[in-house]
Amino acid sequence: MNDTLTNSGVLAAYRARTPGSAALAQEAASLFPSGITHDSRHLEPYGVYVSRALGPHKWDVDGNRYTDFYGGHGALLLGHNHPAVADAVAAALADGTHFGASHPRELAWARAVQRLVPSAERVRFTSSGTEATLMAVRLARAFTGRQTLLRFQGHFHGWHDHMAAGYTSHYDGSPTPGVLPGVAEKSILVPPNDLTALRAALETNEVAAAILEPTGSSFGQVPIDAAFVRELRRLTEAHGTLLIMDEVVSGFRATKGGAQAAYDVRPDLSSFAKILAGGLPGAAVAGRKDILDQLDFAMSAQAGREKIQHQGTFNANPISAAAGTAALTVIADSDAADRASATAQALRKAVNAVFAAEQVGWGMYGTFSGFHTFLGAPGVDLAPGAFVAEGRPMAVLKSQPAALSHKLRLALLVNGVDVNGRIGGFVSATHTADDVANTAAAFQAAIRMLRTEGELPE
Repeated sequence: MNDTLTNSGVLAAYRARTPGSAALAQEAASLFPSGITHDSRHLEPYGVYVSRALGPHKWDVDGNRYTDFYGGHGALLLGHNHPAVADAVAAALADGTHFGASHPRELAWARAVQRLVPSAERVRFTSSGTEATLMAVRLARAFTGRQTLLRFQGHFHGWHDHMAAGYTSHYDGSPTPGVLPGVAEKSILVPPNDLTALRAALETNEVAAAILEPTGSSFGQVPIDAAFVRELRRLTEAHGTLLIMDEVVSGFRATKGGAQAAYDVRPDLSSFAKILAGGLPGAAVAGRKDILDQLDFAMSAQAGREKIQHQGTFNANPISAAAGTAALTVIADSDAADRASATAQALRKAVNAVFAAEQVGWGMYGTFSGFHTFLGAPGVDLAPGAFVAEGRPMAVLKSQPAALSHKLRLALLVNGVDVNGRIGGFVSATHTADDVANTAAAFQAAIRMLRTEGELPE
């Protein structure tokens, strides 16, 4: 366990509040590696176990309510258990969970995507964002006849072999455990926002595709300027390189049309997940017809080429299709994305005011409906609550003091707020002004708990 938690009042308060979660975590340790089913749920001494959720809140097995900014890992723009989504799922469930056949709901789901995303000339559903980016890369390599993939350091595109390096480590592109060197060698990693490095990479390599998170690493933890994305589009077109926008997180959240609509950039391919399926498993690769025609039996035969194979037992599952169609319809017909972004802006302002009042050199920042908390880095002096992320290097923005952020997260949980391990999160359209005020108060209480333990100066 983290040494800073020894004899910690924060830890004692957390344990006292969550005995039910502690018991389940002990049982889980005998079932799962590290007792968890997703790496980002790793938390010492254990994470909370949630029994139900509604709107912007969730309740753990001990009955504690949390203002939830984990947001289903970003999937729940409409909050938990939105009535339109819940009703659609109930109706679909009554009809059956899996037909092993095409069904009307998958057509409605694809039309809902096309309604919001003009670049989606064709759509292919998968079960996860990892599968969607894997398919996009395969399509790009087959279409261009090139092998090299250009990526940006710190950007996450799933856990398959082509994307395993360069997210939190191995920024030089060297293979991570279990990945073949030959696979890793076919990826070029360049620093985000570095046009010189980008131009050099494209000029000295035949690149099949460039892929990026269009709002920057981890939904803007390391922001990318819209002008950089537009220049990337221009450069890729000039070099015959496809542009893949990974909108697994930003899709339907940055705006109802995704980051590509916000930046007025039309990619060749896009990957979607999370919000796409309304909180259920589901993802898609979408884009140009001539590229996705490589999945088409007739078009492949007509072109005299081998068809790209693509199976998937749960592709376009009818329950996910129902949830996704309902969620995307609500988003299309409402201002949900804009409301979530406005509330996130209010949250960032309120928490920064707390940092200023408490005289801690931290800053909350973000774009659209996300937020990140900068807790300081060597050589960076901040006026409390006045942090600006733009222009700062990735090494600074991702260099969170691990022990401090860990204890802060536990303190926030004690005070009824759930954020992710980066002390960031996602705001939904259901979060209210009261949620903002309560979260700011939770940050203030957490800061005072840390100060009592000597983690912060008096």
